[in-house]
Amino acid sequence: MSLLFVENLAVSYGNIKAVRGVSLKVDEGERVCLIGANGAGKTTLLKAIVGMLPPAKGSVHFAGQSITHKPSFQIVRLGLAMVPEGRGIFSRLTVAENLAMGAYARRDDAAVRQETDAMYQRFERLGERRNQPAGQLSGGEQQMLAIGRALLSRPRLLLLDEPSMGLAPMMVEKIFDTLRDIAARGVSIFLVEQNARLALESCDRGYIMASGNITGAGTAATLIDDPAVQEAYFGA
Repeated sequence: MSLLFVENLAVSYGNIKAVRGVSLKVDEGERVCLIGANGAGKTTLLKAIVGMLPPAKGSVHFAGQSITHKPSFQIVRLGLAMVPEGRGIFSRLTVAENLAMGAYARRDDAAVRQETDAMYQRFERLGERRNQPAGQLSGGEQQMLAIGRALLSRPRLLLLDEPSMGLAPMMVEKIFDTLRDIAARGVSIFLVEQNARLALESCDRGYIMASGNITGAGTAATLIDDPAVQEAYFGA
């Protein structure tokens, strides 16, 4: 049984059909990416999966149960967390307060403190600036904070929407090193990313989305070697 199973999911904004009958899956322990151009419907799809947008039709199952019409706060408690496009940090709250928001549904305070300390060791800049407003962080530091906040909810599946957007190459490398480490610790990954080559090189499988539809799928290695994918997304 797949950890995440999306079947025939459609999402509309009024008369605009942003997602048109999408089906995909993520198995336990997998790293799966979704690539596509701006406006393909990738972010809308993620928002529908985590309960931020209502689907017009179709279903979403996570860990064997339907989450199609569940609110986001219940979905997080089941073990599905998202790092949104643009990071979504609380700029006026401190770094420490932002991280605490990730663990709001947990009651194991001692474990939360231990995992927060481990987060500060993993992301040293966050530890150094834990008492500063999050809005004062650089873009890369804010991305680290958003990932750390999501991890403190103890997800089984982590969804990430464009984690490399607007970041310097060195910071992008650090973020993706972190994602590989997260996956090695047993957290499944579903990654939406415009940098198609980087996404495929970091994942086991991939889907291609265009105009609200899934137009291609396969192993990452197969998609990287596909001349059509190279021409469309690698500039080859």
